Amino acid sequence: MINVLLADDHHVVRSALAALLSLEPDLTVVAEVERGDEVLAAARAARPDVAVLDVDMPGLDGLAAAAALHEALPAVATLILTGHGKPGHLRRALAANVRGFLLKTAPPDELAAGIRKVAAGERVLDPQLALTAWDLADNPLTPRETDVLRLAAEGAEAPEIAARLHLSAGTVRNYLTAAVTKLNARNRTDAARIAREAGWL
Repeated sequence: MINVLLADDHHVVRSALAALLSLEPDLTVVAEVERGDEVLAAARAARPDVAVLDVDMPGLDGLAAAAALHEALPAVATLILTGHGKPGHLRRALAANVRGFLLKTAPPDELAAGIRKVAAGERVLDPQLALTAWDLADNPLTPRETDVLRLAAEGAEAPEIAARLHLSAGTVRNYLTAAVTKLNARNRTDAARIAREAGWL
């Protein structure tokens, strides 16, 4: 029997997934949570073999929850289930040692098969998402431009970023301008969105 933890902040989606998985003779849902920051405690209590995590959850997103889960309980395999297959999410998932990445549009039997595969130590990846990630260009930003843009995305202004990174405010503005230009963005907010969706922030 493969024990499964489900994490999704939409109650209807989570209940539907639990009902579908309960129809499988070798799968049983041992825990359900609606927040990313509840995943680790639930996994410690229920000891699942596989954690099926939504990307967008309050408290902690599914990818951060997967990273924390892998660090604390490396025996628990994780499978990300998402409504939007952004290449950046895939890159973060791989960095978090996620074993599977499927879209919520996948047929139920594909999800069940994916759970079995990650439980057996295999990797599962939505083919369309793999092609999209393959085609995605490499990060054009330098490490320093990335640092500056990440802080700007958090709402920090140039003087604050300068103080935190030990730079001058003018240098920070130059890095932000370079990032906006390289990403063909309208402004720093747009640049941060583009970089985040690509998995560079």
